[in-house]
Amino acid sequence: MGIIWTILIGFVIGLVARAIMPGKQSMGFILTTILGVVGSLIATYLGQAMGWYQAGAPAGFIASVIGAIILLALYGLVARKA
Repeated sequence: MGIIWTILIGFVIGLVARAIMPGKQSMGFILTTILGVVGSLIATYLGQAMGWYQAGAPAGFIASVIGAIILLALYGLVARKA
């Protein structure tokens, strides 16, 4: 059941990040979900490295959206050059 929740929350985080980020991002369901999950992982590890979260503590919703926005911006830079 944990995997299903991860996918659903990752999808919601990816949707919110795509809605906030200006421009057109043509991604399907799977890439949006991956964006949200990886953005959450980025926020978790960055927060732990900065001392904001204890080891094993997940990032919150807002931090996950910010991580997904950072990942989406990097994706935009790489996709533009290719």
